[in-house]
Amino acid sequence: MAKQGTTDPDRGTHNKGRQVTPEARQAVRHLLGDDERRRDLLIEFLHRIQDHHRQLPVALLAALAEELGLSQTEVFEVATFYAHFDVVGDGENVAPLTLRVCDGLPCAQQGAAELLAALAARLAPAVRVVAAPCMGRCDRAPVVAVGQNHLTAATADGVAGAAETGATAPPVVSGTAFAAYCRDGGYALYQSCREGRRQPEDIIGEIERAGLRGLGGAGFLAAQKWRFVAAETAPRYLVINADEGEPGTFKDRHYLETDPHRMLEGALIASWAIGAEAIYVYLRDEYPQIHAWLKQEISALEAGGLAEIPAIHLRRGAGAYICGEESALLESLEGRRGLPRHKPPFPSQVGLFGRPTLINNVETLHWVRDIVERGAAWYSEAGRHGCSGWRSFSVSGRVREPGVKLAPAGITLNELIAEYCGGMAEGHRLEAYLPGGASGGILPARLADLPLDFGSLKEHGAFIGSAAIIVLSDQDDRRQVACNLMRFFAHESCGQCTPCRLGCEKALALMSDGAWNSELLGELGSAMAEASICGLGQAAPNVFASVLRHWPEEVS
Repeated sequence: MAKQGTTDPDRGTHNKGRQVTPEARQAVRHLLGDDERRRDLLIEFLHRIQDHHRQLPVALLAALAEELGLSQTEVFEVATFYAHFDVVGDGENVAPLTLRVCDGLPCAQQGAAELLAALAARLAPAVRVVAAPCMGRCDRAPVVAVGQNHLTAATADGVAGAAETGATAPPVVSGTAFAAYCRDGGYALYQSCREGRRQPEDIIGEIERAGLRGLGGAGFLAAQKWRFVAAETAPRYLVINADEGEPGTFKDRHYLETDPHRMLEGALIASWAIGAEAIYVYLRDEYPQIHAWLKQEISALEAGGLAEIPAIHLRRGAGAYICGEESALLESLEGRRGLPRHKPPFPSQVGLFGRPTLINNVETLHWVRDIVERGAAWYSEAGRHGCSGWRSFSVSGRVREPGVKLAPAGITLNELIAEYCGGMAEGHRLEAYLPGGASGGILPARLADLPLDFGSLKEHGAFIGSAAIIVLSDQDDRRQVACNLMRFFAHESCGQCTPCRLGCEKALALMSDGAWNSELLGELGSAMAEASICGLGQAAPNVFASVLRHWPEEVS
């Protein structure tokens, strides 16, 4: 069939739509090299173009679509979905350098708004200065990304100096941790599994007796999840969710920076136990140094002479909080927009590439080796106030010593602050706290003696989630705190379902304008919680519901 075209008296017959130029075709082929042209690599290829050109010219997107055998619409919709991609038209350009100033709650507490204004006044328009969601460094707020170089405890002078000197790349990773990890007994457990000295049920049973839960937020029993996937027909996959985007959460970053092989060994053991043929690591794009670090360590592992290991694929996110939701993550891994899927079927049945898939987060897999080697009792007998296990609390906000605190599950906030955080920051008095990041609700200081664990906060309208603790003091305006959190949800909604897309925007408008209409917000919250496709829209109402429940006088 001949190509469809149009006839113009002055120009003759020409093809419809954007045509691919030879220059664009050659530029894209050069960046893609010899890599296989597959749909699931679309986002990786977009990163290559963005990294090289600091933007995504539409001419190159058209050439990329041709190269992958996709329609231009399929490529454009993905490129425009993710915050870290900058699509520009013919003749357009973004500034050579972009500064992203985190406006997440912990950074807002440390003057992010003032820092953003100061940098814009000082550097724009030669430098693009924009607000950005949480970057996972809440314990070192405020944070500014200068290109891919993330500056912590940032000041206007320090950021301007980095921009002016061209310090835009993440610090170079030197050395490898693989040999040291092996010297400390690393991968011996995995070797014993591969050599038949242990059986899958030995491992899964120990995980079950320990009571290990999914520590990304949902808290589903890990062993049960493993069994679900193992019972399905091969081929199966293991996906590691390293896309912790919940404001206030940075525990996975801590473990990846300090002990990446413990997570990798946990992943290998899990993949062996369920019979997975490949492992995919989905890492948030806000962690560029960890990406370089993991790439190096995975290469060292593959060359380390261990028993046979499955293929390990490291993939970058592109700035979308929604991709922390497991089915949206799968869509992104397949080279699509991160739109959550309807359930059922669940990923354990129909997951990555339509196959049964185990999805665990970084910390869950981090614990596997220790639980099996030390015994389930070592893990399960930890805990306070009737709770079981260990928790990695990401603590930020108004405390003297923020950071990742490994503490017994069920510890109270008052105990956590006193024993692990050096007390409240100078001049601050505890007034409230977020027990589970932006989506976990806000609790008053009078409830700071409640155990922090799965289910223990439900009757108070809150949950622990990923154990992201943001501490508020008498110097924080709870109304402004709530608006900051709802603004985040409105920005990060994927837009797929109306209750979330319009609900977050409507809630923010109602919260920003005078006295709150509690009746209307209540109706809106119910609609969002009951009708949204995924946890973002279902949990977002916790923000205003908490304030209306505990501080109605402040918003009436």
